[in-house]
Amino acid sequence: MIDITEVTAAPGPDLLTPDNCAVLFVDHQPQMFFGTGSGDRTAIINATVGLAKAARAFDVPVVLSTVAAESFSGPLMPQLAGVFPEHEVIDRTTMNAWEDTAFVEAVKATGRRKLVIAGLWTEVCVVLPALSALAQGYEVYAVTDASGGVSPQAHEHAVQRMTQAGVVPVTWVQVLLELQRDWARAETYLPVMDVVKEHGGAYGLGVVYAQAVIGGHAAG
Repeated sequence: MIDITEVTAAPGPDLLTPDNCAVLFVDHQPQMFFGTGSGDRTAIINATVGLAKAARAFDVPVVLSTVAAESFSGPLMPQLAGVFPEHEVIDRTTMNAWEDTAFVEAVKATGRRKLVIAGLWTEVCVVLPALSALAQGYEVYAVTDASGGVSPQAHEHAVQRMTQAGVVPVTWVQVLLELQRDWARAETYLPVMDVVKEHGGAYGLGVVYAQAVIGGHAAG
C-alpha cells in the first residue's frame, strides 16, 4: 500500500549516482575484439569510450583490467587508455577478474556498492566477475552495448544468465543520463553534452542542432 503522505519528489535508492557506483572495464583488448562477433565492433568501441568519458565527467572511480596483455591479448585499447592516461591497468592471468586479488582489492578501494561492468567477452569476462561480485553482496549493472561476445547467441545468453541472477542490464547512454538526471546540474551539463556529441550518434547530432538553433544551453 502507498502512503500518499510519505510520497516526495526524490530519487529512488536503486538509481546510479556519482557517489554510489564504480565502473569496471574488463579486457577491452585487441585479441578479444578479434574474436567478438555479437555486434559491430566499432559500435562497441564507441560505447566503451562513451562510458569511460561518462565516468570521468562525474569523477566516478574506475578499475581498468586486462588479461594476458603481454603474452596473448595485447594492451588495453588506446581509446580507453587515453581517457585515463595516468590510471593503473591491472593485468591478470584469470579469466574471472574476481579471482584476481589485485582486481578485487582495487574494487574494494573504491568503497562503492554498485558496480557497473563492461568487457569482452560478455559470456566469460563479464559474466564471471558479475556473478561473483553479486554473490558477495554487490549490486551489479552490466553495460551490454560496451560489451561483446563471440556470437550474438553467446552475448544474448550471457545477458540472460546475468539478468536471471539479479544483474541489471544497462546501456552506456543510460548510465550517463542516470548520473546527470537533472539538466539544471550546471557543473556537469557541458561535459555531458560533450560526451553526447562525441559518442551519442544521432542523439549527439540532435544536440548539435538544438544548440545551434535554440542556443548553447539547450537541454538534452
